[in-house]
Amino acid sequence: MNQTLEHSLFQRKQTAFLLSPDASLAAMLRSLWSPEVLEFTVFERGGGAIEHLFNDPPDLLVVDNRLADIPAREVANLVKSENVYRQLPVVMCVDPVDVETPWNWNVIEVDDFLVRPFNPSEVRDRINLTLCRAMRALDANPLSKLPGNTSIIQRIQQLIDAGEDFALAYCDLDYFKSYNDKYGFSRGDEVLMMTARLIVNTIRSYLGIMSFVGHVGGDDFVFILPPDRVEDACQRIIKAFDDIVPHFYDPDDRKRGNITSVDREGKTKVFPLMAVSIAVVINTEGRLRHYGEVSSIAMGLKKKAKENPKSSYVLDRRQI
Repeated sequence: MNQTLEHSLFQRKQTAFLLSPDASLAAMLRSLWSPEVLEFTVFERGGGAIEHLFNDPPDLLVVDNRLADIPAREVANLVKSENVYRQLPVVMCVDPVDVETPWNWNVIEVDDFLVRPFNPSEVRDRINLTLCRAMRALDANPLSKLPGNTSIIQRIQQLIDAGEDFALAYCDLDYFKSYNDKYGFSRGDEVLMMTARLIVNTIRSYLGIMSFVGHVGGDDFVFILPPDRVEDACQRIIKAFDDIVPHFYDPDDRKRGNITSVDREGKTKVFPLMAVSIAVVINTEGRLRHYGEVSSIAMGLKKKAKENPKSSYVLDRRQI
């Protein structure tokens, strides 16, 4: 109850709707979190909550199977049937008799359930897990399934706050737009998936060390390694990328070593085969205090790396 937002699992205050006539359930849930961490709005009847739910959706819906006016599963299915609200996590509270017969989870669209009599510690942990799982799912890049911007920022700031030495590498594909324009988004997605797998497999090969791979979006990726491993990783990623990427071109373009496509102004132009530019920010001895500093330095380095038409990496020498 006394846990502050700063020391909780969440980056911002979470809100929840509880649909239940059970006053003891409401009291228990409100006792498990400080209102600044997770605040519950209680509705004793399901029908009265529906309009509020769609007008001002919470971060979590907890619905009790003891509702008198509408079955809990109908509330859950109503929420999940709306594309805009489909990602809203739903937890159902049930009695032992409700789970005696196996449920069809394709028909009952809930994300978790709690069975009476409730164990407060289990309730707290399972709801925390449900919220964290939902945040991770929303943040994950839909193509690569790698962590997205929120997770990337969170990981960088965690390392900074912990005083850990780390190297953050921003990877950007050069001439990707011209490839997409000529070959289409489907083949462009194949290149992005190849790049994601290549980076993940390279970083996974460094066993027993702290590492992270994220997908900022589009053709931008990041990875984090200890400073003494990052240059080797950049070299390996560049070599693997340059070996593989020509095979994503048609034979004539591959043999010629370039393609004819349009630039950002819509003008026809000849472009080289895709390359990868990597900008590396190295933080040691607590030099950087905020993830924004890391991002700012990386953007400058990325421009420098892109001056080379071939695959290359640039390290922030000020941090070494």
